[in-house]
Amino acid sequence: NAAAKDAAVAALTAQGCTVEVSDLYAMKFKAAATTEDITGGVKDAENFCYAKEIKLASEEGRLAEDIKKEQEKLKEADLVIFQFPMYWSSVPAIMKGWMDRVLGCAYAQEKRYSEGIFKDKKAMLSFTTDCPESVYSDTGINGDINVTLWPLQNGILNYCGFQVFAPQIFWDPATGSPESHSSMLEGWRTRLQNLCGEATVYFAPLDYFDKEKGFLLKPEVKEKYASKESGLTVGIHMGKPLPANSQTKAGSV
Repeated sequence: NAAAKDAAVAALTAQGCTVEVSDLYAMKFKAAATTEDITGGVKDAENFCYAKEIKLASEEGRLAEDIKKEQEKLKEADLVIFQFPMYWSSVPAIMKGWMDRVLGCAYAQEKRYSEGIFKDKKAMLSFTTDCPESVYSDTGINGDINVTLWPLQNGILNYCGFQVFAPQIFWDPATGSPESHSSMLEGWRTRLQNLCGEATVYFAPLDYFDKEKGFLLKPEVKEKYASKESGLTVGIHMGKPLPANSQTKAGSV
């Protein structure tokens, strides 16, 4: 992961990009979302709700300094790359804590998904696994990697409005040869040189859903996709087969 991070920094810097790295372990970033994240006290201590309190504190400028600093980085960023080793089919606890705390300002009923506050920004996951690709195939023991990625890419990144590039996956580097490591990193560097020209992963826009009926797909949308062999997305499959590679390839529908 350090090598992948360094490769990304070098490749993007060479293109004239300004790159800022948040090394969460080096920063000793606090993962737990607590009342300490809110300065000046919470509004309703008896019925404490972190999501409500953090949103209010964000609006009033009462967030802890470490959250403010990370949010300032987000405001400046055009692209956010999350580099991590996959732990238990998800991100490590410290990165999940970063998402819980820093992205709290983006958790809103009125502005989410295609209308989310980061809709003008792009994001992507870049991660290593401790297993070969076959383990996360549709016949592998862990199941389809597209299903694994849905909560991260849709439930977090797309929810916040980010346009999401297909992930960069480094399969089982721990057992690979030095030559395979070099090949992986060279592929990553090459991809970064052309990343701005890539399409992003498809997610159904917010206006496909009826707010008055519990955000179910509108009848006209269901009718539009009725003749298609697979569902709309991994998470919204309409009782049909899951769309292949809809979380790992750009522009999938």
